[in-house]
Amino acid sequence: MNKILDLNALSSAATNSQPYPHFVVDSSISSEFVKEVLNDFPEIHSGGSYALADVDPGPRFKELLEELNGQEFREIISNKLEIDLHDRPMVITLRGLSRAKDGRIHTDSKSKMATILVYFNEPWQDKGGRLRILRSENMEDFVSEVAPNAGTMIAFKVTDNCWHGYTAYEGSRQSIQINFVEDDRAVTKHGKRHGWTAKIKKLFS
Repeated sequence: MNKILDLNALSSAATNSQPYPHFVVDSSISSEFVKEVLNDFPEIHSGGSYALADVDPGPRFKELLEELNGQEFREIISNKLEIDLHDRPMVITLRGLSRAKDGRIHTDSKSKMATILVYFNEPWQDKGGRLRILRSENMEDFVSEVAPNAGTMIAFKVTDNCWHGYTAYEGSRQSIQINFVEDDRAVTKHGKRHGWTAKIKKLFS
């Protein structure tokens, strides 16, 4: 059975060291599955982040979640960002709607080791809502800008200077955020008290 994740595309992506370790894959999902996964993204009609327990994804999306929890994916992210993530807990949240206040420049908390974003949107036309990898706390001081098209993935190592954000956009902007965190205390801190394992068991039970 073919995998939904295009592991070859992930493995062959170039890792950029500046301003912090990151890589972008335009087509992280195999082309034959993009439309199905997009259609199976759970309905989210409010702003903010949602835990897996709070949404109802379709079958193809559940398959993708299972692959994201697999050892092959962890191995690739570990190798490309040069962090050992094999035994680290995973926290996953979803967003479906961007508000005017979203996208503000920030770095991720120190309890996170790596952040991976996967987008699920029709071809992006708006100038806003494009994630920028920043050198500083200045939205115009960016090294790259990523349109949140379906299947586009960006992954980065969480560092003191991992500044990122996007210019204001209001409307549908669907994404998964995956975080590998230091330990179970960090899982609790980020509001996922039962961790990834419990969530994935519930989804597939």
